[in-house]
Amino acid sequence: MAAEQAGLIAIGAGIAIGVSALAAAWAESSIGTAAVGAMAEKESLFGKGLILTVIPETIVIFGLVAAILIIGLAG
Repeated sequence: MAAEQAGLIAIGAGIAIGVSALAAAWAESSIGTAAVGAMAEKESLFGKGLILTVIPETIVIFGLVAAILIIGLAG
């Protein structure tokens, strides 16, 4: 494998995980703010707020899987 191909594969994997991490951070900022506000008003909403805050983390996991697949299938 040429050095250029290895570099392009690494850039693709980096973009996959980087963009997914930025998307998760953007989603968590909005959801987290709303969840904390709701919990301040009513403490019984802690469980729902926690679950809704964790859901965007799956986006990062999908990005990590995509990056692993990009590296694994290319090599």
